[in-house]
Amino acid sequence: MGRDIELAILFADVVGSTRIYDVMGDARAREMVAICIDVMRSATEQRQGTVIKTMGDEVMATFPTADAALNAAAQMQQQITSHAQLKVDGQPVAIRIGCHFGPVMLENRDVFGAAVHTANRMTSQAKAGQIVTTATMVQTLSPEWRAACRQIDIATLRGQENEVVLYEVLWQTEDVTSMLPGIAGESRPARGMRLRLKWQGQELLVDESHKSITIGRAEDNDVVVKGNLISRLHARIEISRNKFVLIDQSTNGTFVQSSAGEESFVRRDSLQVKGDGMIGLGRLPESESAQTIRFSCEDA
Repeated sequence: MGRDIELAILFADVVGSTRIYDVMGDARAREMVAICIDVMRSATEQRQGTVIKTMGDEVMATFPTADAALNAAAQMQQQITSHAQLKVDGQPVAIRIGCHFGPVMLENRDVFGAAVHTANRMTSQAKAGQIVTTATMVQTLSPEWRAACRQIDIATLRGQENEVVLYEVLWQTEDVTSMLPGIAGESRPARGMRLRLKWQGQELLVDESHKSITIGRAEDNDVVVKGNLISRLHARIEISRNKFVLIDQSTNGTFVQSSAGEESFVRRDSLQVKGDGMIGLGRLPESESAQTIRFSCEDA
């Protein structure tokens, strides 16, 4: 007989494994995938988890707490990103991770239930290098881990009627790496480095003390901008590896125009923000528009 219990469920898989086989050949590709699986298994076991099964280039694991699952997920991302042997055409191999916390049934060393399906679907929502989870799991996290989570989307998952709020776990931030002793993290933002945003008389800073801001039409964003082309959570800007990065999470994309007139467009992806200029949500920025956000980078 099975028994019911609440667990954190994690799925992790290698992104673009078909391309790896095409580029590296079967023998080398199998070796690289095996290294990834070993890293995932080791991180799981070191962080109080249990590997339930491996399926090709994917691992499914369970953890007693949401924190333990994210400790393992961050360790997986960091160790695979920095692994010297995991390179294809000079680029690091990437994994994506999805997780959820909820009731499952344990039976014959396997787990079943809706929470398992939800965790698996979080993986399909994640991009290379991302950890994606649910609001339900975020609510069970410690304050330290909760502070590293940012809402990125609202989605309707196949087989579910209600919308699910999706969160990305910012595993590269210094606060997170300090929770994982023995794992190399990225360097601190350069002292004095800041990005100044101005919009409708407001001014916000992205700096060492406030490393990320969100922009969108929903009221819980740091910068609330209304408009038909603007998503509830449209974009966020954060410090990453001593750079300012704009990460678009919208339907219609984000336009960035430098003061020199250079235009960039990003949709469901990221780009570096440099110098000074204007940001347009869903449309090209216009200097007189109430929806235009002005920015200025001030490096140390």
